[in-house]
Amino acid sequence: MAQELKGVRYQSRTYAKLETLMNRVNETSIKEEHRKQARKKATGVDGVTKAEYGKQLDENAASLIARMKRFSYKPQPVRRAYIPKANGKLRPLGIPAYEDRLVQGVMAGVLSDIYEERFLDCSYGFRPKRSAHDVVRYINQTIMTRKVNYVLEADIKGFFDNVNHDWLMQFLAHDIADKNFLRYVKRFLIAGVMEGTEWKESEKGTPQGGQISPVLANVYLHYALDLWCEKVLKRKLRGEVYYVRYADDFLLMFQYENEAQLVMQALKARLGKFGLELAEDKTRILPIGRFKGTKEDFDFLGFTFFNTLTRGGKYRLGIRTSKKKLKSKKQAAKAWLTERMHKPVPETMQRIQLSLAGHCNYYGVSGNFRGILGFWRYVRYTCFRTLNRRHQKRSMKYDKFLRIWDHYVKKPHLTKDIWHWKPKLV
Repeated sequence: MAQELKGVRYQSRTYAKLETLMNRVNETSIKEEHRKQARKKATGVDGVTKAEYGKQLDENAASLIARMKRFSYKPQPVRRAYIPKANGKLRPLGIPAYEDRLVQGVMAGVLSDIYEERFLDCSYGFRPKRSAHDVVRYINQTIMTRKVNYVLEADIKGFFDNVNHDWLMQFLAHDIADKNFLRYVKRFLIAGVMEGTEWKESEKGTPQGGQISPVLANVYLHYALDLWCEKVLKRKLRGEVYYVRYADDFLLMFQYENEAQLVMQALKARLGKFGLELAEDKTRILPIGRFKGTKEDFDFLGFTFFNTLTRGGKYRLGIRTSKKKLKSKKQAAKAWLTERMHKPVPETMQRIQLSLAGHCNYYGVSGNFRGILGFWRYVRYTCFRTLNRRHQKRSMKYDKFLRIWDHYVKKPHLTKDIWHWKPKLV
């Protein structure tokens, strides 16, 4: 399998268009994808779990490939589910049928290897060896060392729900000549959604919750936005301009305000051409940088960036956990602790340690120690208050609680250095 994927990358580097890709979806690759799947994932409309599919894996994989060769395989609609958002609204999720998840996983791997040779360095989301911290580091280094005075903070309204299928297939056909491979991509796009017992057509958007959705989204924005920003805008503008994107979130940094204004208007037309729209309430231009002593700030990828000074009085771009994210995480932590009020204390403490370690791994960037320490202290105090309500007559003393807490929960620490530049990703 590794040799096959290496071959796809070689072909992508060598040829303008790739052929004979569908043979990568075979019994061996389907079985390998099956082994990668998590055991406890929610089931799709078919109700099939990994364990059930794996009981007759050889037969199931052979049957699937036979149906794909006859073109009688058709993806089932994704099952719609909802999870609460921080603002109280619900976020829709799509849960594919298990067999569809396997096919999507293999095809997503092929697409990823094709486009890793073609994507630009400005995009980071859902790509191997790239992370949100690379974006945070890039923003920090760019504003700190380049002639950046203004930031265009933009948001695409409901991007994943509004991807135009015709444009997406045109983009894919620009690089892929295997019509059978493209045929199955199209079938996933139009498979539809099941809301309870009601089937709903999917005329636009990418398969929600599907493994193929992130790479398709990157292909769409590569052609609709990345190439335009890097190859067109930068050549037309007089001042310095920098662009970075993580999934459907992107940021433009400018030397001159008038050019930022021009680009914001041009962005509306550019995205509109491909069926996309800027969220007006989340799109703005603000002054920031070492030549702009303002108190403005902006949020990106869960962090807030703002102007500040070092102890020696020199300019520094400050970074902290965004208030919106911090508020939602505190609410979630409080609700979770309340639910576990009467659960065994050792088990609860172990879960808290894992959760706080995950929080530090993401938010523990250079300059944000106060942010992660504040959240750690909030969880500690909330945990104490929760345990204190377990018994009506007898309360837990704080010194006893601290001994338990210190035994299980480690102190917070920074985990990501964003102040020092890393070598260019290859």
